[in-house]
Amino acid sequence: MESYAQALLYAIPFFVVLLAIEIGYGYFVKDQKHKVLDSVSSISAGFTNIIKDTLGLGFILVTYPILLENLAVFTLESTWLLWIVAFVVIDFAGYWNHRLNHKVNFFWNQHVIHHSSEEFNLACALRQSISNLIGYFPLLLIPAAFFGVPNEIIAILAPIHLFAQFWYHTQHIGKMGWAEYIIVTPSQHRVHHAINPEYIDKNLGQILCVWDRWFGTFQEELEDVPPQYGVLKPASTWNPIPINFQHLWRLMQDAWRTKSYLDKLRIWFMPTGWRPEDVKTKYPIDIIEDVYGFTRYDTQASIALKVYAIFQLIATTLFLWFMFYNYTEIGVSGLLLFGFVVFAGIYGYTTLMDRKQYAVYIELFRGIFGLVLMLFSGDWFGLNNYIVVGSWLVAIYFMITIFFGFYFTYFESAVHNRKTMV
Repeated sequence: MESYAQALLYAIPFFVVLLAIEIGYGYFVKDQKHKVLDSVSSISAGFTNIIKDTLGLGFILVTYPILLENLAVFTLESTWLLWIVAFVVIDFAGYWNHRLNHKVNFFWNQHVIHHSSEEFNLACALRQSISNLIGYFPLLLIPAAFFGVPNEIIAILAPIHLFAQFWYHTQHIGKMGWAEYIIVTPSQHRVHHAINPEYIDKNLGQILCVWDRWFGTFQEELEDVPPQYGVLKPASTWNPIPINFQHLWRLMQDAWRTKSYLDKLRIWFMPTGWRPEDVKTKYPIDIIEDVYGFTRYDTQASIALKVYAIFQLIATTLFLWFMFYNYTEIGVSGLLLFGFVVFAGIYGYTTLMDRKQYAVYIELFRGIFGLVLMLFSGDWFGLNNYIVVGSWLVAIYFMITIFFGFYFTYFESAVHNRKTMV
């Protein structure tokens, strides 16, 4: 986990720079693909994912080293060929994992967050899951274990493979000629994120597009079918934490409500979207039918709220960057506490973005909790060792959080309501 935290220490600034370039380019060409609240939501979802992963939250069914120890038939020398074989095997496993996520009800829950944005941009790439609490991906690496690919190589290539999927989440790059036949391109991935009937569940490759072409899941982006983004059952919230579990909650409700014992069991393993007939009739769920005419999720947001959302996003970025920088010194118990505070923060300000009345209680709780935590420790997880007034800056942040939690819930909301009545 520490090595992953170190990788993120350098990856986060890199992602921030690319996001800034895309946003700046959108303004320059007057074709902006970002909306403030949506992008804040997307980036915040990415933060929840990396917190979960760096803290090792979840249960691993089997680790790759165990598979390697028991299944290795060959011992390959560490040459450039071994690295290429390892990368191809990881990508092949990624394709089938991705396909499983799209095709099976239970597994869709851990992937739906990535498709939940109704925009398509680099921020959307950061919408990653926290609901994948059972780790089974090493099972898909059995071919790598069979060929004796060392665990050290897998550990190095896995994050590289993941980060390499970031760049093609953009609408500003068109088709790329001959590259369209080898790698996944922005054009191909726009198709993947689209909800048009022509595009659903297509282009499941992660780096190489050859798997889609071989296994019948490839679809070219069509000029007369502009991609429309999101999911057919809209998330209707900016809060990434509920989005992670919405589909699972619907499955649990359907499994409870159906009278068929067979359906109670098989609903989890049926194709994505399948529901028992008795439940589907009695408890219908609205699904987007006109992909060009549906109303996209939005909330009443003043310029002040948008600026505040960006402020919270920047503050969260700095919190996480410090956590990764000081990862070892903070310690296990400290990291869990730190992660809890950041999770609560993301839940709080995204709920505020949803204009939920109870957001103020979350903001009040985390603000007071943070202040009390610093009062007893006299520091913020060792920040004073790097910045003399570090704990004071964090204290001011928590006071700002409390103040604006009340401001946007009661004052600005009340002013807006009075204007609406007039």
